[in-house]
Amino acid sequence: MSKLGSADIASLLRREIARGTFRQHERLPASRQMAETYGVARNTLREALIQLEREGLITTRPGSGTYVTHEPGTQTIEAVQNANPLELIDARFALEPHICRLCVLHGRQADFEELEALCDQMEEAVEDPRAFAEADTDFHRALATSTNNNLLIWVIGQINSVRAMDEWTRMRHLTLNPDIIRQYNIQHRAILDAIRARTPEEAATRMKEHLETARLSLTRAANA
Repeated sequence: MSKLGSADIASLLRREIARGTFRQHERLPASRQMAETYGVARNTLREALIQLEREGLITTRPGSGTYVTHEPGTQTIEAVQNANPLELIDARFALEPHICRLCVLHGRQADFEELEALCDQMEEAVEDPRAFAEADTDFHRALATSTNNNLLIWVIGQINSVRAMDEWTRMRHLTLNPDIIRQYNIQHRAILDAIRARTPEEAATRMKEHLETARLSLTRAANA
C-alpha cells in the first residue's frame, strides 16, 4: 500500500467533517495524534490542514489548536463530493483561461517564481503520478492566488478539492502515465511562458489546450 500524501489526508478529513464526525467549533485532535492515526509525517498532515483552512473548513488558533469552522447544512461540501472528474474539467474550462489573463495583469515576480518551481517539481515527477498530481494541483492553485481575487481563489480551492476525492484518485491512476505527464508538463511550461511574456490571450489559449487534453484523457479512461 502506497503512503498517503497531503491531498489524501485532506480528503479523509474533509469527509469526516462532512459526515459530522468533527462538528463545527470542535477542536481537532492534536497534530501528533492525527499523524500517528493516518500513518504520515507531521509535515504531510500540516500541508493537508493548510489546504482545509484555505477552503474555509477549519481555522488554526495559535496556542489553542485547530477548530472546525464548516457550518453543517451548507451545500458546498456535498456539491464537491458529488462532482465527477469531467464536471471538474468543465468548471475549470469556465474559469481557468480567464485566471491566466488575470495572472498576466496582476501576477508578481514572486508568483512567477513559485509557478516556475512547481513546473520543475512536475518535470521531476514523470515517473511518480502522486507527486505530479500534488504539484499539478499546487500549480493551478498558485495561478488563482496570483490574481489576488479572493473569490476566485476560494472557488478554485473548492474545485481543486474534488481532486482529492476517491473518484478523482481512481481516474488519476487510470490516466496519469509518463507520456501524458510529459505532455502536461509541456503545456504547463507553455502557459507559464505566455504569462511571463505578458500575453494574456496566448496564456488563456494555452490553458484551454491543456484542459482539452485533460478532458480527452478523462473521457477515454471513463469509456475504457
